[in-house]
Formats: sequence, structure tokens, C-alpha cells
Amino acid sequence: MSEPSQRWQCTVCGYVHEGSSPCEYCPICGATSDLFEVEAEATAPVAAAVVGKWRCLNCEYVHEGQTPPNFCPVCAATAEHFEPLGDATPSFPTSSQALTFVVVGAGIAGVSAAEAIRNHAPKAKITLLSRESELPYYRLNLTRYLAAEIDGDALPIHEAGWYRENDIELLRDTELRSIDVKRKRLQLRKGQDLDYDKLILAMGSHPFVPPFPGVNRENVTVLRTRRDAEFILGQLRPGLSCVVIGGGVLGLETAGALARRKVDVTLVEGYGWLMPQQLNQAAAERLAAQATELGIKFCMGARVKQLDGDERVRGVALESGVNLPAELVIITAGVRANSYVARLAGIGTNNGIVVDNRLLTDTPDIYAVGDVAEHRGILYGTWGPSQFQGTIAGMNAAGETTEFAGIPRSNSLKVLGCELFSIGQVRPGDGSYQEVEEIDGEDYYFFLFRDSQLVGAILLGDTRLSAAVKRLVEKKLPCIDLLGRHAAGQRIHPLLNDFGG
Repeated sequence: MSEPSQRWQCTVCGYVHEGSSPCEYCPICGATSDLFEVEAEATAPVAAAVVGKWRCLNCEYVHEGQTPPNFCPVCAATAEHFEPLGDATPSFPTSSQALTFVVVGAGIAGVSAAEAIRNHAPKAKITLLSRESELPYYRLNLTRYLAAEIDGDALPIHEAGWYRENDIELLRDTELRSIDVKRKRLQLRKGQDLDYDKLILAMGSHPFVPPFPGVNRENVTVLRTRRDAEFILGQLRPGLSCVVIGGGVLGLETAGALARRKVDVTLVEGYGWLMPQQLNQAAAERLAAQATELGIKFCMGARVKQLDGDERVRGVALESGVNLPAELVIITAGVRANSYVARLAGIGTNNGIVVDNRLLTDTPDIYAVGDVAEHRGILYGTWGPSQFQGTIAGMNAAGETTEFAGIPRSNSLKVLGCELFSIGQVRPGDGSYQEVEEIDGEDYYFFLFRDSQLVGAILLGDTRLSAAVKRLVEKKLPCIDLLGRHAAGQRIHPLLNDFGG
């Protein structure tokens, strides 16, 4: 009698494998079998294995090749921060169906979806739509581009020849206007119609711009596209007064990039501290102190009243009565999913396009991934999940039954000259949580436990433990021994490599 089938979840990327035992390697991220845990009962097994891939332990970028890159194109981590993702031979069956696939959106989620379709459906017709005129690029590298850490040639994900070699039709400067779900037809902005058999929506998100009075003045901008970055660079000169509104990851990276350009930067944040979704107050205050040394000024707990000026912006007036001079204002107040076209088509939406574990919407043959996708109530909005979701949806569209079960969210900082890593939950929800805070010189460590499991952590300064922390959080391993040693007087951070490896 055969062993009963179970559902095994990859704790790194959220892929779900069905079988009597976990697969040797995760087909999405290459994680080994020990990084799988039982989720629930199921029935059918799924084949697995990926070769020639490396995962950045810092930001989860997946690199294809026989060796890791010298530097991660997303977070600039060096080669030793990469781990191999398997060394077996791929065993996926490939689809022989010559179906027509359309992927709307050419960010990392869309490009990953197109790659996965081509890998599993070699005869498929694949069309990738991009609203932008440039080649698809690493959006997360825009702040590094502003900081002059990289040049424009380093931004594209692939060169133009890659799309030709993989027989992927890339339509640039093309915008989706409507979806006819009954006829399986798309209407594009320029009047063309495009038919599909399978559709993957990877339209991403757009910046949220609060309705401040004066927000439409010249030199008020956002940072979402390469065109935005080019506009900002065109305004820069040493001594230029600039206000960045929003103290999240993007706002802080933007302010840091401009400070490196000798711009006079003030960052305004409505909350009491920086990056409130990723940091506790203690870590945020230490980070702000380091950022101040770079020349960034801060207005915390501040509310914007209006943007002053004439045709051009001249200043930012706060509700406290403070007026900040500003020849350039950059708004980094979060994003909203681009779900409008899907909503008009009758596809189920909430804050984003609602998807199940296969990244399938409530409409047959239509998937959603990346910033626009809402999975189990979560819009991830970060690089790693978008790449994983794109791959999983592409496999499902091509006929490979694959699931995404969610992963812990993590963030790293790239341009301030100080290392920061944050993952999972960083603020306790009630008295059942145990907080551990440790300081070692300039380095700050914070760990949050619940039911003897590590559920979140912050590393500021020394982030070499990020890989061990990620594994503990992702694998949900009990940390009873670790906490026992802490109770006996030992510090946690020197012990982590023994537990997170």
C-alpha cells in the first residue's frame, strides 16, 4: 500500500509540493527538502528540481548561472552572500500545447512569469506587455541609480536580445485598457485587440499621492519609474533644497541617495519613527542617528498641511506651523495596486486582485502576481515574493500544478551606507510575545519570539546573521534551547549560527 499523500510547504518561497515526502529541491527557489514542512493532506505529487540557480540570502533575488554573481543586482550583496539552489537535473514535463499566453506588466513578476511559461511550454506564443518604453528593469535599483552607485546600463533585467532568443514578444509603451473575459480579448490603449488563452496580470502598483493643496505644482514628483528617476536627476545640483515625504524604505533610500549628491534633504514622516512597518522605535532611532550623519534632516510625527509656491513648488508647510524650503518635493507615501482594469472586467478584487494558492483569480485562465495580487489578504509589494509568484503563476498557466502558500516578509536597506535587515513581525501583538534586545558596540539586534518560535527580527549594523535568522523564521523551528541559554545569561546573537544553519 502506498504511503498517504501530504502537502509540503517550502518555508523559503511558499511553494507547495504534494506527495508522501518533500521533494529533494524546491522547483521555485531550489530550497532543499529539510526546508519543507507539512501543511495539510493532499493527493497528487508534483515533480521538482532546478539547477544553476543562486539565492541572495539578503534580498532573495534568484540568479541563474553556474556561479553566483559578483554583486547582487538588487541589493549589491557580494557573492559569498549567495547560496546554491540545487544540483539535480530538472524533471518537469514540458507542455506541448501551442497556447497563446499574454503577460500584462514587465516588472520582475511579469518577466519571471514569461520565463516560467517558456521553460514549461516551449511551443507557446508569449507576449509581454510593458507600459514603459525602456527595457524591463530592476525597479528596486532606482535609488542606487540616483545615488550614482550604478549607471543606467545596469538597470535592465535582460538585454533586448534575450527576449528574441526566448521567442518572447515584448511590446513596450503599451497599456491595457480593458479585458473581455468572455471573448478572452484585450483592448490596448492604441486601439489594438489582443487575444489570449491564458492571461497573467502583473500590472504592479502606482504611488499613492495624498491630496495636499499644491500637490500639482511643478517639481513635485514620485519615484516609481526610470523616467521619474531621470527627471529627479535632471533637477539635482549641490545645495538644492529637497523634501522627501514618507519615511518608509523608499523614502529613506531616496533621501540617502540625494544626500550623496550633496542635496539639502529633509525627510518628513507622519509616524513617530522611521520605517514603522519594519522597525521598532529603538532601531529606528539608531538608524535616524546614522542617517543624520549623512546630512539628512528629519521631521518626525509631522503632518503636511500644503505645498507652497507659484507654478513651481517653493516649500512644504507643516500643520505644526513649520515651513520647509523645497525646490523639489518627492512623495514616497506608499503604493496602491493597479487593479482598476481588472475590477471593470468583473475580476474579483479587494485591495488588490484576489488570488488563490495557484495565483488564479476567480475568472478562469486569468492569474495575478506581484504588487497587484492579494493572497490571503496580503499584498507583499517586495521583490522576492513577486519573483516567486511570477514563476509559480507561469508554471500553473503552462499546466504545471504548483502552489504559493505565503512567506515571511523581509526588507533590507541598500544606499545609506549602513546595513539593515528586518523580517517578519517586529512589534508584539500581546503578552504572549517575548522580546530580546541586544546591543554590541554600534550593532543592534532585536528578536521577537512567540510560543518558542522566532517570528521576527531586526539586525542593524552587523547583518551577517541574516541568513540564520531567515532560516529560523521561515522554518518555524522551536527555539526552546536557544531561549533556555538566553535565560541562563547567554546572549542570543552569538548563538544564532548554530541554530539557523
